[in-house]
Amino acid sequence: MQSKTHQLAALHDELRQCRRCLEEGYWIETGPVFSGGAGAQVMLIGQAPGITEGQVKRPFNAGSGRRLFQWLGEAGWDETEFRANAYMTAVTKCYPGSSKNGKGDRVPTPFEQALCRPWLDQEIRLINPRLMLLVGGLAIKLLHSNSTRLHEIVGTAAYFPPEALAADPLNF
Repeated sequence: MQSKTHQLAALHDELRQCRRCLEEGYWIETGPVFSGGAGAQVMLIGQAPGITEGQVKRPFNAGSGRRLFQWLGEAGWDETEFRANAYMTAVTKCYPGSSKNGKGDRVPTPFEQALCRPWLDQEIRLINPRLMLLVGGLAIKLLHSNSTRLHEIVGTAAYFPPEALAADPLNF
């Protein structure tokens, strides 16, 4: 059996070759964005990479990253140390394009999320993190129902068994 490091490298290679969205008619401006090693104990899951993240292949690289690392800094996590020790990924792996109104990025459709879900499930199983940080509504909905309001859960901690994300969150 391959080591977790080799399994994750193989998964990353497969992810870079993914054409699921293209085959379903979605335009991909940049390829998948993720970072971190198999030994990470913290996994951060966001919505989707932005255009800058897609270009430089570094999660949370632009404005959202500045805000995120300001918050993490307030919690005692230095950006360099966090990036070196955490696994960072997203619900969908590629930049989804601009929103129709031109303000911000387009929210990936439920179908796009479903196309990427097997990748995320594999990442979670391989990393098996002790702590998952879900950033933004789309990521939070992985474990909470669609009726849950963001303000109801921001700043709270929730404890779930490791297999909870591998299952349909609505059945949990």
